[in-house]
Amino acid sequence: MLDILLLRKDLDAVIARLQTRKNPQAFLDVDAFRAFEAERKTLQTRTEELQAQRNSLSKQIGMLKGKGQHADADAVMAQVGSIKTELDNSAARLEVIQAELQTLLLAVPNLPHESVPVGEDEHGNVEVRRWGTARTFDFEVKDHVDIGEKLGLDFDTGIKLSGSRFTFMRGPIAQMHRALAQFMLDTQTREHGYTECYTPYIVNGDTLRGTGQLPKFEADLFAANKGGQEGGEDNQALYLIPTSEVTLTNVVRDEIVAESDLPIKLTAHTPCFRSEAGSAGRDTRGMIRQHQFDKVEMVQIV
Repeated sequence: MLDILLLRKDLDAVIARLQTRKNPQAFLDVDAFRAFEAERKTLQTRTEELQAQRNSLSKQIGMLKGKGQHADADAVMAQVGSIKTELDNSAARLEVIQAELQTLLLAVPNLPHESVPVGEDEHGNVEVRRWGTARTFDFEVKDHVDIGEKLGLDFDTGIKLSGSRFTFMRGPIAQMHRALAQFMLDTQTREHGYTECYTPYIVNGDTLRGTGQLPKFEADLFAANKGGQEGGEDNQALYLIPTSEVTLTNVVRDEIVAESDLPIKLTAHTPCFRSEAGSAGRDTRGMIRQHQFDKVEMVQIV
């Protein structure tokens, strides 16, 4: 989420950077933001005035009572009471405004850097550098489906058990699948200083907001209702993780980490669950864009 001070100080500059993403209004309702900000400023200014007035009147009450002027003190106390009512109403309205602003800001993406080329589609990408030489083959390269099915890659059983975009593995391909994960974990922990972790596969909404999946990508997540209920503990929605990047990164959510403890290097092997809601009809042959797949994730907190 962007720092709200950036939007308050230079909203026009933020909009200009969002313009390069083609549709800034889809990310930030500018009119709503300005309206909420204007109301917030008015309420906060009025709150400060009322608090000062209440403090002044409270001093008067003590002085009047000290002089025996109880009737006058009661009148001033009535004023203080009405001020308290207005302050309570203002505090309640401010809480609503802050929640609305939070909702608006959650939908705003990071601003593109000035150096990022602007284009209509992937053809606008700029090649910065190239490493190595692409391999060539003196035989016809086969699709992974054609190779994998002979080794135990079973799409029909995956569809029977769960539906499209699920795969069942048996025999050699299942063993290779397990061995690849083991190889990756051993390499990162033994050679590159990562700490292996085992993380939950089901997380709450705060965790997914911590890495930006919510609210923008909620349609790409699988909800995990608890025992048929609407949500988890305290009726909080739960979700299957799309990657252990979510759980590993959120290890330090809401914490201030001492610089001396950095870098923190974490790795984990988990299944990943993605509904791929926005990819109908794209790259669906074989094991591309699966609803469930495994990954060894590496995260550094630096």
